[in-house]
Amino acid sequence: MATTPTDSQNPWLELRRLTPARIALGRTGTSLPTQAQLDFQFAHAQARDAVHLPFDHAGLSDQFAELGRDSLLVHSAASDRHSYLQRPDLGRKLNDASAQQLRDYAQANTGGFDVALVVADGLSALAVHRHTVPFLTRMQEHFTTEGWSVSPVVLVEQGRVAVADEIGELLGAKMVVMLIGERPGLSSPDSLGLYFTYGPKVGLTDAYRNCISNVRLEGLSYGMAAHRLAYLMREACRRQLSGVNLKDEAQVQTLDVTAPNENFLLKDA
Repeated sequence: MATTPTDSQNPWLELRRLTPARIALGRTGTSLPTQAQLDFQFAHAQARDAVHLPFDHAGLSDQFAELGRDSLLVHSAASDRHSYLQRPDLGRKLNDASAQQLRDYAQANTGGFDVALVVADGLSALAVHRHTVPFLTRMQEHFTTEGWSVSPVVLVEQGRVAVADEIGELLGAKMVVMLIGERPGLSSPDSLGLYFTYGPKVGLTDAYRNCISNVRLEGLSYGMAAHRLAYLMREACRRQLSGVNLKDEAQVQTLDVTAPNENFLLKDA
């Protein structure tokens, strides 16, 4: 028989209401209750579906066009999803045709850009479909305020983070911002990641990039993510670097719900 502990019997239930983490699920004998097991299997299926969902680059391109922003479609060296998942290295570089496409574009549009915008499906095209346009709409305010010139949005099929460095270098961009679907979790199949690099070029490691993760309605808001990214970009221009030597010290207003030095876990203990 499934047990359903009350708040007085199980203090974890108070925390359960504050997090999607799987805590205080109860038990049936030595196993999970049926509903908890079904919820887990459903979340696992959502994560798998997010990984294999085809990239709707045409739909995104149409949305960008409505916003007055051009886009370019390129492809990584991973020819299909199977290759992408089995060979991460192929997703980190463009195929030959796409590299030449960007060279030709750069030659026809000399002068380069302050910012190269790159959008890749990554491991969750679902995240890209849901959050890219709303986030970039908020980010556009910062681009305009700072006076940064921005490239067309480069849409990458089967792309991983490092491919943005090659794209930024080919376009002659001072900075590159990559929006990519993050590896799905069991409570977050649609988490969008932002990766920023100053002075992009082929061969840079993760130490030269800054990451802002979990951009979604249930995670980091579009406005907050745009605020943090704009801060990093301004500081990168001032200091001419990015990565581990550039810390996110953006001043953010927060709601003070506890007294200084008070641990909410020990409240009323």
